[in-house]
Amino acid sequence: QRRFIFMKKISIEWLVLAAVCLIFSASTVYADSEYGSIDVAPAVVITEPATGATVSSPVKVCMGVNGVVVQPAKKGINPGSGHHHLLIDVDLPSNLSKGIGKDANHVHMGDGSTCKELKLDSGKHIIRTLFANGGHVPYNPALTSTVIVTVK
Repeated sequence: QRRFIFMKKISIEWLVLAAVCLIFSASTVYADSEYGSIDVAPAVVITEPATGATVSSPVKVCMGVNGVVVQPAKKGINPGSGHHHLLIDVDLPSNLSKGIGKDANHVHMGDGSTCKELKLDSGKHIIRTLFANGGHVPYNPALTSTVIVTVK
């Protein structure tokens, strides 16, 4: 009978340990938001050129993403998906609930590309990427990255 009690005690301890392990292994955080169900913090980064670089025009600008999917705008508005916009020498929009305009300072990459060549005049330029959904509306909080370059 002592052996039965001893085995029962060990079995309960193992059961508790297994339950704790299961809880910790299932503790990956999945955020359900406008980004969709994700397990990493969404982010965009300008991978080329490096901030502070001196470059020649046309300037090749490339972006990478984490936690979101780049897709063409024609695929529509899908959680966690969208495309890049390049903002040249302008600030981020103050109202992120409105679509991004399209002009010389707001370059749409609605084709789903991740690199773009920009013809820029000589001098210092601020280049920002702003990730937006298929309707060209930025995510909030903004998924953005900035580099400052000098064009020779």
